[in-house]
Amino acid sequence: RHGASRVAARAVAVGPGLTRISPDEYIREDIRNIAIIAHVDHGKTTLSNNLMKQTRGKEEAELESMDSNVLEAERGITILAKNAALAYKGVKINLIDTPGHADFGGEVERILNMADACVLLVDAQEGPMPQTKFVLKLAIKLNKKVLVCINKVDKPNARPSWVLDTTFDLFSSLGADDEQCDFPVSYASGFLGKASVEGPDKLQDDLMPLLDQILEQCPKPIAKADMPLQMLVSNLDYDDHLGRVCIGRIVSGSLKIGQEIGIKYGENGALRTTKISKLYEFNNNGRREIGEMLAGDICAFTGSDKDVVIGDTVVDPKDPRPLPPIEVQEPTVELEFGPNTSPLANKDTLTKWVTSAHIKSRLEKECLTNLALRFSPDGNENFKVKGRGTLQLGILLENMRREGFEMMVGAPQVLTRRVEGTKTLEEPWEEAIIECPDEYQNDVMEEMLRVGG
Repeated sequence: RHGASRVAARAVAVGPGLTRISPDEYIREDIRNIAIIAHVDHGKTTLSNNLMKQTRGKEEAELESMDSNVLEAERGITILAKNAALAYKGVKINLIDTPGHADFGGEVERILNMADACVLLVDAQEGPMPQTKFVLKLAIKLNKKVLVCINKVDKPNARPSWVLDTTFDLFSSLGADDEQCDFPVSYASGFLGKASVEGPDKLQDDLMPLLDQILEQCPKPIAKADMPLQMLVSNLDYDDHLGRVCIGRIVSGSLKIGQEIGIKYGENGALRTTKISKLYEFNNNGRREIGEMLAGDICAFTGSDKDVVIGDTVVDPKDPRPLPPIEVQEPTVELEFGPNTSPLANKDTLTKWVTSAHIKSRLEKECLTNLALRFSPDGNENFKVKGRGTLQLGILLENMRREGFEMMVGAPQVLTRRVEGTKTLEEPWEEAIIECPDEYQNDVMEEMLRVGG
């Protein structure tokens, strides 16, 4: 995958887990970086949880679900992308769980930058769905190796052969080349914790066949260990005691506790310097402190710089070489947020924050970690908040309500844009699949046409 002939001719082992393939490049034999992508509710989180449970040590504590957010648990969907790691056969597998709903596609776009390959989960009964197409299109565009896993083969109405054929057709329709269309396939029941690479009726007693396939098929990360530091900040977290936590993959160089680093956004950004106070590696679905991290691995760190944003590059302050910032698709819907001015304002005993300044501060904090969200003042203490869909904005509203915010919200408005230099007006569109009895088909089509479908 990385040029087999070149590696075979020139690979030289230089240390544990490192194989030199050129004067500046190494292959990390001891790491795999892989993301799990799928349509909503095709079983990503359940599969991830069971992968970690089956590989954790006996001395390790019982694991929580990857969907640890309260709203995620209530709704049964993944909202935020999460990093995890597991150890298998002496190899560390960095596992990235991504959201499946289109409204949270911004999470998928930036998270794929950290992975060398992805496991595309497809429901064994439903087959490829709209979001399957969206995430696969991103993976093909970024030239990521794709491993297809047909999940939920234990369903009574499972039809894995049909799903495999339609998945291949989807690859072809999205412009995948011959190598990408020749994807490895596995079959699994994430709920039962079983998998197989031989067929849906030959499930083993655990998920090890899937892990073996990941070790064999996922490209080993190429590390530029001797080059100046480069790490693209792909995700942010927040700790009440330590402040902002930066998460990303080290492309070149290394990170150590106490090391002075630079932060720069693109080629024209200003260089800010700071020091690493704490450095973490991922362990199962948690983090643990470590003294040093090398290129090719995914890590998290805290420092004194309060202005770090997603898309910044962590660089060597003496030789800054920033990477291209992360770009995501534009918002499609906007809501108007503002203080509650109705007669019932501030009557709820749970209300803590009511002013425009409080709302603005909370929206600024949200935009730091959510690249697909944007907001701007709208006069009269109100704000226009733009996102990828009403579900994404609804989740933000519910989180703010539970945090004690009280506000008024306008009706959703679709965002349009004018093609530069023309009078053509473009609007966002969505692909919908509706399953209904034959006798209702005409009524459904009439309703869709009535709203512009």
